[in-house]
Amino acid sequence: MSSNLVGYHITEILYEGANTRICRALKESEQTSVLIKTIKTEYPSIEELTQLRHEYQILQSLDIEGIIKPISLNSFPSGLAIVFSDFDGEVFEKFLLINQLKLNQFLQISIQLISTLAALHQKHILHKDIKPQNILINIKTCQIKLINFSISSRLSRENKTVSNPNFLEGTLAYMSPEQTGRMNRSIDYRSDFYSLGVTFYEMLTGQLPFQATEPLELVHCHIAKTPIPPRELNPEIPQVLSDIVMKLLAKTAEERYQSALGLKSDLETCLNRLQASGEISHFIVGQLDFYSQFVITQKLYGREKEVATLMDAFERVSNPPILPHSNEGTRWGEMM
Repeated sequence: MSSNLVGYHITEILYEGANTRICRALKESEQTSVLIKTIKTEYPSIEELTQLRHEYQILQSLDIEGIIKPISLNSFPSGLAIVFSDFDGEVFEKFLLINQLKLNQFLQISIQLISTLAALHQKHILHKDIKPQNILINIKTCQIKLINFSISSRLSRENKTVSNPNFLEGTLAYMSPEQTGRMNRSIDYRSDFYSLGVTFYEMLTGQLPFQATEPLELVHCHIAKTPIPPRELNPEIPQVLSDIVMKLLAKTAEERYQSALGLKSDLETCLNRLQASGEISHFIVGQLDFYSQFVITQKLYGREKEVATLMDAFERVSNPPILPHSNEGTRWGEMM
């Protein structure tokens, strides 16, 4: 592989997924460390190359603290490679295998993750594969970066159809119920919240919410089974953190957090109380959680035309023409 990537010397393989790998490399002309994402197969398919280009284009459009901006998209004899700057990160999954997070570490990392997701969702981009394998952590600073955007989508809502669970898009252990294609529900930003909930569960307990190994059984768990609350697995986990995780893992999107800012507010309250008193006293989660995007419930029937009209109207007011400045604000009435 290193011989194909002219001008780079591979020093370490950081991550190896089903189709791609991320390596740390030395850029020989500048003697600087970079990260390189490539497709694993020697002769990648058109679809694999298209996904890599898609990831590069999405990342190029972003300027978010918790996401590594690519330096370049490089061609080599049998494929493509995305070159990233290196912030001395390690794969978070490996970090969790050998480190038990303290509560303050959990909260600091979680707040970084939800801050990154908030910025991403404001750009109307869904990650669709949040998991520890797709997170890098700088062990010295605890700085977090989100990686692997190959299946990310610019759509605010996306319909999934029933498909073979062995070939679903994403990672089944972290997949929201609606991503399985078996609930007749659209994917939106709250699908990322579910995957984040699975990640938080693993960070707190050291295990996944569901232990099933067969794909169909795991799909059934996501759709129909309630995981054991984290506090029941470990009584040292504060009740409020357990409540936050279980809210993220709700089966329907309407029962989860409705905004990244609502979740961030709860996590920051936990951190403030921990720093002030050494413990996280209980409070009711979600009190400052409000819709961050215009979402129409999917429990509507026979109103497709009206829904389409409402969505078109929202898009117009979300992207208004530039008008002369006025001191008078605009108040939105509550829509029922």
